Amino acid sequence: MNLDRRTFIKLTGLGLLALAAKPAIDLLSRPEIVRAISAGNASPKRWAMAVDLKACTADKGCRDCIVACHKVHNVPDIGTRKEEIKWIWPAAYHEAFPEQGKTASSALASLPVLLLCNHCDNPPCVRVCPTQATWRRDDGIVMMDYHRCIGCRYCMAACPYGSRSFNWRDPQPYIKEVDLTFAARTRGVVEKCNFCEERLAQGRQPACVEACKYNALVFGDMQPASDLYRLVSSNFSILRKPELGTRQQVYYIP
Repeated sequence: MNLDRRTFIKLTGLGLLALAAKPAIDLLSRPEIVRAISAGNASPKRWAMAVDLKACTADKGCRDCIVACHKVHNVPDIGTRKEEIKWIWPAAYHEAFPEQGKTASSALASLPVLLLCNHCDNPPCVRVCPTQATWRRDDGIVMMDYHRCIGCRYCMAACPYGSRSFNWRDPQPYIKEVDLTFAARTRGVVEKCNFCEERLAQGRQPACVEACKYNALVFGDMQPASDLYRLVSSNFSILRKPELGTRQQVYYIP
């Protein structure tokens, strides 16, 4: 078969393209990768948390999880409500679940509820950030890049759960004991819970989970067959403002 120069170059180029694409074809041929990509998530994990409200309120004065979280993440104690920085905090039941406040039993309505960033699958904070300082990872954790944050606070306005705090002043003088393994923030940036992603990278549980002596906080991979999935699916659980469609990943078991 005789080939002119143009045809030869064209066929050679197609052959090289096929060879370059082979690793991608091999990757997509794996069923678990195909399922992950079709679900819009290339990560095999989806981190989530469940809060057992009864166990969490066994000792209403307990703040072990809050102290542990704020200590390892250099969260400052400013001392005023307006300038408060919080990653995890307690709130009244009717504040956490306003749509259920009128129908909840008196015993349930009187319980304090532990709140944190919900790490939504459809996070409105991410959509409004003009600098991409906040983004959602493939494993579902909603992250913050403090260097990109310009302090516009659009993400705070967009978050329907009040999960973000703004540094009105330099926070470092208000940190009692600085943990050098985690970066302290600066004035003019937003911060929030990060599901202890730095600890997850080391194979450890979040600081709040480790600190809870009542086993009220359960953290894990929200995939079928996981312990966390079985816990949530086998118990009645509620979400904060589910009608908003943010698909948050912090579940509460009354």
